[in-house]
Amino acid sequence: MIVAGIMSGTSADGIDVALVRMFGRGLRTRMELLAHKGFTYPAPVRRAVLAAMNAPSISVAEIARLNFLLAELYADAILATEKHARTKCELVGCHGQTIFHQSSPAPYMGRKLAVTWQIGEGSVLAARVGRPVVCDFRPADMAAGGLGAPLVPYLDFLLYRHSRRGRILQNIGGIGNLTAIPAAAKPEQVRAFDTGPGNMVIDALASHLFGKRFDRNGEFAARGNVIEPVVAELLRAPYFRRKGPKTTGREQFGGEYAHRLLALCRRAGKYDVIASATALTARSIAIAARQMTAEHKFRDFFVSGGGTRNATLMRMLAEELSPMGLVPETTDAHGLPSEAKEAAAFALLAYLTWNRTPSNIPSATGATRPAILGKICYA
Repeated sequence: MIVAGIMSGTSADGIDVALVRMFGRGLRTRMELLAHKGFTYPAPVRRAVLAAMNAPSISVAEIARLNFLLAELYADAILATEKHARTKCELVGCHGQTIFHQSSPAPYMGRKLAVTWQIGEGSVLAARVGRPVVCDFRPADMAAGGLGAPLVPYLDFLLYRHSRRGRILQNIGGIGNLTAIPAAAKPEQVRAFDTGPGNMVIDALASHLFGKRFDRNGEFAARGNVIEPVVAELLRAPYFRRKGPKTTGREQFGGEYAHRLLALCRRAGKYDVIASATALTARSIAIAARQMTAEHKFRDFFVSGGGTRNATLMRMLAEELSPMGLVPETTDAHGLPSEAKEAAAFALLAYLTWNRTPSNIPSATGATRPAILGKICYA
């Protein structure tokens, strides 16, 4: 079965599509990546998405329109990828665009609720591409007592488990997330959680200070010096020391957080500010890796996501990991292009849901049981 996976992450920079051929069932599923493409959001769409994320107030009409608009853009992206690959999918797995994620229960009208919301209307997407769509993956895990994230560990375990080598998989998107797979691990031994900011704070400051969507190749950070007291102060936050399962997002590391970092830097130069934000990401990842290496021996450290294109970030990360005997390598050299990994993960999750197979890993999300994720919209 050929499945199209669609991912639009917390950086809100665009849409990634992966076309994947699937064979087998459950943990014996095999995958073959046929094609992948990235599509940048038009500037007005990105502004609208960022404005909707964790907004203290926004009109219902705006959310409804954005929900349907994103489905149209997702459909365009799938059809363009199919045309490029000269093949068609039979099923679509769409993560959607997260606009709010509160993983811990909080009081609301007499109840304590954990909630999440990903938009990009599945019914519209199914109608436009003419194929069934699996969407809205996170609520089923949360209904089972989980955090709703991270969900990529199933793919990590499927593709990267090894009988003799412990492996850490680190994705650096808007948020950083880690999957730790000890040698010869069973699914219940997998640990996974969000490490903290990935590209999110760097992107916000690149926009504010330089008018750019991101720090291309880490060029701004390479020209600056890390302001050590600022990074040390930010890393004192309890989140970084807390053990998983844990998840975070723009609610914690979004625009307000970026402005706090900027305020702490006081009159420092722009390049020093970006260098400090980049060091924050690298060191927060290293803290998480150190927690894992204290429990098991790991030999491999594979990195995916947009952060792999930031040479300065990757250099800083290598320096932080070196004392642990770990060398960061991109997943490109190990079976899956780093930029396709998350989209391919949601193709896999859709395939598993289509075959009525659970695909959360409770040890990663904190769920009380395995759960079949997502909702199916028929064309």
